[in-house]
Amino acid sequence: MLLFIQAENGATPTGGGLSHSASTLMGLLSNIGAVAMGVLIVLLCASLYSWTIIFAKWATFGKATKESKRFIRTFRKASRLQEIAAITGDFKDSPLAQVFEDVYETYKRQTGGAGPPRNLVPLERSAQTAASEAVTNLERRLPWLATIASTSPFVGLFGTVMGIVDAFQGLGTAGAATLRAVAPGISEALITTAAGLFVAVPAVVAYNQFTARIRVFASAIDDFSRELLNSLEEIHVRPAAVPAATPTTAFSAARPIPEGGRELPSRG
Repeated sequence: MLLFIQAENGATPTGGGLSHSASTLMGLLSNIGAVAMGVLIVLLCASLYSWTIIFAKWATFGKATKESKRFIRTFRKASRLQEIAAITGDFKDSPLAQVFEDVYETYKRQTGGAGPPRNLVPLERSAQTAASEAVTNLERRLPWLATIASTSPFVGLFGTVMGIVDAFQGLGTAGAATLRAVAPGISEALITTAAGLFVAVPAVVAYNQFTARIRVFASAIDDFSRELLNSLEEIHVRPAAVPAATPTTAFSAARPIPEGGRELPSRG
């Protein structure tokens, strides 16, 4: 198309390579209409926001994965609830630590921080609520990726339609079916179509990948919630010979926390 336009204008293409193509593209952009320019500006803003979300989520998921692995190892090695509660601030990006904090607060309200829980139902509800909040935090701003992915092709299509309209108007004004009459409108249509796809494809890929990782996080959070509740329930079966003089003996007398649990996704 660019060669045809140059031929109509009497220009002879030279071996300028990439720089020549870039200058030709800039020339096309400088000559497009107001509607097409508005479409390109909207798509540019959507692309910048989309990539901002992608990089931010990539970093967030990487930190959550790393700190969750460290937290679950610390949790399974600890012998007392107080030991874990004292270091949860070091794992603020881990959704597992957030679940533990909420459940532990409910446990302290029941028992004062020592002894077996009086009722497991509030603990289960706290775990469910904390798990839901953790998943919601991970999903934050992801709907924008889905929105950008689904609407960008249609925004580009709007520019395509308006470019075709301009091409037909140019054809009617010229009164003859020449390439010079329809080339500007067709070039606008092709540019906006390509721009819409350029914005939509990365957003679709990122949204699908992040959604899959969130499902894995949700499963890991559910597994940890059950593991934590089981550990609290096992406080009931501690041996009678263990003295209960100190507040920390209740959890340490319980059976060691099992090594089961779902593996969190690796970063990247």
